[in-house]
Amino acid sequence: MINFNSIIILISFVFKYYNNTMSISIQKISKKSDYKKFVDFQFSLYKNENMWVPPIKDDEIKAMKADSNPSFVFCDAEFWIVIKDDKVAGRIGAIINNKYNEERNEKIGRFTRFECINDSEVANLLLSTAENWIKEKGMTGIMGPLGFNNLDHQGLLIEGFNFLPSIASEYHMPYYQKLIEDNNYSKEIDWVEFRLTVGERAQKKAERGAELIKKRYGISVIHFEKQEDLKPYIKTVFEILNNSFDILPFVSKFDENLSDFYASKYLQLLNPKFVKMVEKDGEVIGFIIGLPSLSIAMQKANGKLFPLGIVHIMKALKGKGIDTMDQMLTGVKKEFQSTGAAVILQAELQKAMADHDLKYIETTGMFETNDKAIGNWKNYEHIQHKRKRCFVKSL
Repeated sequence: MINFNSIIILISFVFKYYNNTMSISIQKISKKSDYKKFVDFQFSLYKNENMWVPPIKDDEIKAMKADSNPSFVFCDAEFWIVIKDDKVAGRIGAIINNKYNEERNEKIGRFTRFECINDSEVANLLLSTAENWIKEKGMTGIMGPLGFNNLDHQGLLIEGFNFLPSIASEYHMPYYQKLIEDNNYSKEIDWVEFRLTVGERAQKKAERGAELIKKRYGISVIHFEKQEDLKPYIKTVFEILNNSFDILPFVSKFDENLSDFYASKYLQLLNPKFVKMVEKDGEVIGFIIGLPSLSIAMQKANGKLFPLGIVHIMKALKGKGIDTMDQMLTGVKKEFQSTGAAVILQAELQKAMADHDLKYIETTGMFETNDKAIGNWKNYEHIQHKRKRCFVKSL
C-alpha cells in the first residue's frame, strides 16, 4: 500500500536538497576573460530592454584597469562577479577615491557598476562584498552607485524608465532600488534630468538676453568648425571644470593625465559646431558642450565601434535624422558666474540647434538642490522626466 505521507516527505526533502545545492559564488576580477564577463553581463541582462543605451565595451574595460585609467594613481578599486548555477548573475565594483577623501576629510568608499538579476541573494552578496572590502581599507561609510569621478558612471535610475537616456546618463532595472534599500541603504541625494522644447519664443528671449550681457561685460563668443580647432582648448575646459565644480558632491579635481584620458575618449565624439566658449579680455571664462543625441546610434553599435558602430555614430553626430540635442556639460569660472555668461553659451548652442533642425534638449543630471540651474528651464516648455539617486550607508 502506498504511503502518501512518506512520498510527500521524500519530495520535500529532495526539493530542499536541490535548493541547498544550487551553487553561488563570488569571484574577484583578475584575468582578461573576467573583464569580458563583467562587461558582457550588462549586454545579456538588458538585451530585451529598448531604453538601455549600451556603452562601448573596450572603453568600459579600459576604465576598470590600472594600466589604462589614470584614476588608479589616487584610487583603489576592485571588481567582482557573482556566478550562480554556472552563469554570471551579477557584478559590482568598489572604489576608494583617496584624493576625494583627503580634500573632504572623509573616510568613505563607493560601490560602482552594480548590476544583477532580480535575486536578493545575489544582490546581498555583491553589496556585502564591496562593503567588506571598503571596511577593511579603513573606511567608515559607503555610497553609490558612483564612479571614479563625475565623468564616470554615477547614480541609480529610480524614475523615468520609459524615456531613452542620453549617453551621459544611466539606465537601470526598476527592481534595483528595492534590492539596495533592503541592504540598509538610504538616500544621500538625487539628480534630476529634463527634456526641453526649444520654441521660437524661448530662442528669441535667450538671444536678446545674450546680446545685452555681451555688451555689458565685454564678453565674446569662440566658435569652432573642426575638431582640430578644439584641441588647444581641452586643457582650459578641465581647468574650468576644476574651478566651477569643486564644491559639488562627489567631485575631485582632474589632473593632467586624467584630463588627457577623457579628452582622448570624448574628443572624437564631439561635433565642434555644438561646442561654444566665451572669453573676456582674452581669457576663456566658460564653455558649453552639446551634441546631437547618440543614443540610438549607440544602440545600433551594440558595444562595438567596428566595423559598423562608428558609421552609425558619425552619421548621428551630423544631426541627420535626429531631433534631440544632448546638453553634456556647461562650466563657467566662479568669478564670472554672476555675469550671465551661461546665458550667452545657452543662446549660442540653441542657434547651432536651429541650424541643424534640432527641437529638443536632453539635459544631463543636475543635483535636485541646484535651484538656480533648475530655474534656468522656466522659459522653456519642459518636463522633469528622470531621477537618479546616490545611496549611502554607514559601516
